Amino acid sequence: MPILGACRIWLAAFLLGLGGGAAAGGQDAALLAAAGEGDAARVKSLLREGAAIEARDGSGNTPLLRAAQGNHAEAARVLIEAGADVNAKNAIHDSAYLLAGARGYRDILAMTLAHGADLKSTNRYGGTALIPACERGHVEVVDMLLRAGVDPDHVNNLGWTGLLEAVILGDGGARHQAIVQRLIEAGADVNLADGKGVTPLRHARDRGQAEVARLLAAAGAKE
Repeated sequence: MPILGACRIWLAAFLLGLGGGAAAGGQDAALLAAAGEGDAARVKSLLREGAAIEARDGSGNTPLLRAAQGNHAEAARVLIEAGADVNAKNAIHDSAYLLAGARGYRDILAMTLAHGADLKSTNRYGGTALIPACERGHVEVVDMLLRAGVDPDHVNNLGWTGLLEAVILGDGGARHQAIVQRLIEAGADVNLADGKGVTPLRHARDRGQAEVARLLAAAGAKE
């Protein structure tokens, strides 16, 4: 490993051990730091040396979560193949699975899905991985999650489904249109209204999303 890279990892490990840093120390803190840096070789070495695969930092992040936050797919692969829990959550209720879905990190998401991701697990807003993926226009991730079997009609704490978020928080452009179409094809209830009784079609029309409104109406949506 280049000296500069090694210094960065060990400095991060040292800082994690200070007040307000990691709950872990020594090798465990070094593993958290290496995962956060995306240093897959160092992660593998530290695991061989006995570092705890489910060590936690001060925010409750495991090494896998640290790797997922940086979209470090190879470091995540090393950890997952070594048995890291893809459903372990941090203090704000993110897991590697939920985070990868929300941010559109397809490689890491695919690994979590192949290694026991809990499709019913929810984030701090009470939403599945599908809902933020719909909001943010991650078409390919939406495809992956629907194929995996995530419920398209799950309602989060705001009273919104993935379809509602795609309309309310989306821009009505090509990617959100594609997501609406995929949700329709997956059997999403196009008339499932929000907590105030406003339907997806009404929201689309109110926002001037003409093509989204057309797709919804063609699928039987009502105002």
